[in-house]
Amino acid sequence: MNENKPSSSDEAWTSHRLQMVENQIVRRQVKDPAVIEAMRKVPRHLFVPPEYQDSSYHDGPLPIGYEQTISQPYVVASMTEELKLQPENRVLEIGTGCGYQTAVLAEITCEVFTIEIIPQLAQKAQKLLGKLGYKNIHFRHGDGSTGWPEKAPFDAIIVTAAAPVIPPAFIQQLKYGGRMVIPVERGMFGSQDLILIIKDYDRVKETSLYPVRFVPLITRDED
Repeated sequence: MNENKPSSSDEAWTSHRLQMVENQIVRRQVKDPAVIEAMRKVPRHLFVPPEYQDSSYHDGPLPIGYEQTISQPYVVASMTEELKLQPENRVLEIGTGCGYQTAVLAEITCEVFTIEIIPQLAQKAQKLLGKLGYKNIHFRHGDGSTGWPEKAPFDAIIVTAAAPVIPPAFIQQLKYGGRMVIPVERGMFGSQDLILIIKDYDRVKETSLYPVRFVPLITRDED
């Protein structure tokens, strides 16, 4: 976890962030105290392009360049809560993006392994997260669909882009008893569901949580 807690010297940003957590997250029944505290701490406005900073704490996603987005605050909190993270957990994140979700995970767990295929985003996120003082994040630039096998198994996996199917590598790299959340394309017309995966010793259980809209998961063949 971050020893130098990120904070904003601007009281207005802090006020916007606390209002966001109360109005968009707590009122929508996110209950995990660690998730709520992480959302209160991480300065979301630092993770968005300057032209969108005034909308940083609004109830929706925002563009971050390269046809990618920073997810809606509630979705970040909800997906994180579904992982049921503990301080000793090791988490794999597929899709670093701007690094906001990464920071939330790093506030809660001991180690985050994050992969981003777009080099400009990977470099920018790593620089910002380092500046904010995070010491427990490991970065990789590459195709996230193959996971990070040499660091597996993971207690939890979070995927921040939609896949047509659940990549087998993710299931293989998840610990028994581990949890994964991933947006998956369903049916026609580009619809997506957020899927919770729980890997037991005798089966892999899938539960559809709610409809979502994520950018597609980019693989090396598409890059």
